Amino acid sequence: MSDFKGTREAFTAAMMDLAAEHSDVMFVSADSLKAMRAVPFAQRYPHRYVEVGIAEQCAVDVAAGMAGSGMTPFVATYAGFLTMRACEQMRTFVAYPNVGVKFVGINAGLIGGEREGVTHQFYEDVGILSCIPNFTIFTPADANQTYHAVLEAYKTPGPVYIRAGSGREPDVYDRAAPFSRDGVTVLRDYGSDAVIFASGFLLGRVISAADLLRERGIRVTLADVSVLPAGNPGKIAALLGSTNQVFTVEDHNIHGGLGSCVCHLACERAPVRVERIGLSTFGESGPADELADHYGFSPEGIAQRVTERLERSENE
Repeated sequence: MSDFKGTREAFTAAMMDLAAEHSDVMFVSADSLKAMRAVPFAQRYPHRYVEVGIAEQCAVDVAAGMAGSGMTPFVATYAGFLTMRACEQMRTFVAYPNVGVKFVGINAGLIGGEREGVTHQFYEDVGILSCIPNFTIFTPADANQTYHAVLEAYKTPGPVYIRAGSGREPDVYDRAAPFSRDGVTVLRDYGSDAVIFASGFLLGRVISAADLLRERGIRVTLADVSVLPAGNPGKIAALLGSTNQVFTVEDHNIHGGLGSCVCHLACERAPVRVERIGLSTFGESGPADELADHYGFSPEGIAQRVTERLERSENE
């Protein structure tokens, strides 16, 4: 089990370890020091912490200047305030010159922002950044993977965006499991009745759904996709070619995220039916688990979607 309380604490732990080894690591805060649980970083490395206040666009510009001067800045705050409010700056001053600014967006997804509701739930962030050249997007499934994703982001050339949550993310991976560089990890290999691709904090629920389907005699393969756009498109294409039924599950709008990525690869490399399980509406406030169940992300709900699709296919 992880000794992190959540993905934000994992971010700070990784930053502390990076800063101890690399003098170029910086943290740029948009009044997000406490939100990121990063007070220990500022206390230990006060000269590597830059506070710009509630000014996300300024934070991105400051970080771009740092990266252009040889530093490796991490800008960390709420996911939507980065990808929406500072989208122009991320595109024009970071992605266009392809400088190494690393971004961490918290409260991503429906589950990540369950307490504050729609203004702090961000399920468009991956879609926004996936259409901007040079961005690499990491979607770790839990705190353990977030820790390793931050370490991997430091080593990854160019802009990187890491999707983080609010602390309600159950552990899926062991603490020692590294973040996959190609971003495709097969976690269940029961058979080829269907292939399920999952991304982010719903992974534990999808694992439970795959196990439930196996009990029902439906054998699926489940892969965690943690790098978007596809870090290893060939590996995803091979999985697409192994079945005639594919499902994607993500705590994100069905447009622009994992589902769109898999559909594009299916069209280009391995034509197959793909059903996207994700959000198509705005969310609402409520306890994280109850919200996930309400919007169709319970293990039973996911398993039922797969079962119904397979049954309909038999009659088509």
